[in-house]
Amino acid sequence: MTTTPDWDLLQSLHAVLEAGSFSAAARLRRLTQPTLGRHIDQLERQLGAPLFLRSPRGLQATDLALTLKPHLADMAAAAGAAGRDAAGAADHAGGVVRVAASEIMGAEVLPPILARFREAHPRIDVEIAVSNRVEDLSRRDADIAVRMARPTQNAIVAKKVGDIGFGFYATPRYLERHGVPDDLDALGAHTLIGYDRSPPPKGIGVDIGRPITRDIFALRTDNDVAQLALLKAGFGIGVCQHQIGRRAGLVHVLPGAFQFRLEIWICMHEALRGAPRMRAMFDHLAAELAGYAAEAG
Repeated sequence: MTTTPDWDLLQSLHAVLEAGSFSAAARLRRLTQPTLGRHIDQLERQLGAPLFLRSPRGLQATDLALTLKPHLADMAAAAGAAGRDAAGAADHAGGVVRVAASEIMGAEVLPPILARFREAHPRIDVEIAVSNRVEDLSRRDADIAVRMARPTQNAIVAKKVGDIGFGFYATPRYLERHGVPDDLDALGAHTLIGYDRSPPPKGIGVDIGRPITRDIFALRTDNDVAQLALLKAGFGIGVCQHQIGRRAGLVHVLPGAFQFRLEIWICMHEALRGAPRMRAMFDHLAAELAGYAAEAG
């Protein structure tokens, strides 16, 4: 008779696949590394095949582990959603809401908005998934998402609350030392901050009069928060939201020659619309981000 693997063992496998190493996975699961290693050994015995191969390049998942990976992600998302829903059912005035947002929105825009939500709803706990990856709301990777494009998933309740503009910015000190470019061609003589391995998503419509490739940037990173931090530090010229640029005391460069806008959408699965904590968060984000989008710029 085939033995169904224990969920605890499968969680450990999921953690290793996500973290890339036993030590990191053990920290994620709050286990000792030997305990996590025993979980993987036991799971391999139950499945009758290895899950990982050790090589000079590090830990490599076998085909079996990679086959299980999407199923484990679904199970982990479902388990997380079940925990949040159970907490909400046990406490009608409270519970947990998991919000997904991009790096910049999660680090720069949402913190004061979520702080005000907590003041108004002190019994609702908040989890925030900060990533430029689009979380799957149908799988309940998150309950509510702040998206910068119209959602395409089925069975999603979505509300557009406005849009935000982007432009080139730099610190006053950088411009004092290096001058202000008077057209897009002049950018070639400046220090530019941009992407490393992940170019902007197609459809944004960014145009600087020449091909945008990674070699035009003197500072390359795919982490948007790091890009913004370096921009604020005066490393060079980079793209940022108008609202963030103004709040940071940055100077808008080439305002008439370069700009683009992105929409702001608040989204959640339609099955959650009846949950009071979900409705409270959805409405709060919609109102607050509509106000943010309405700021001049």
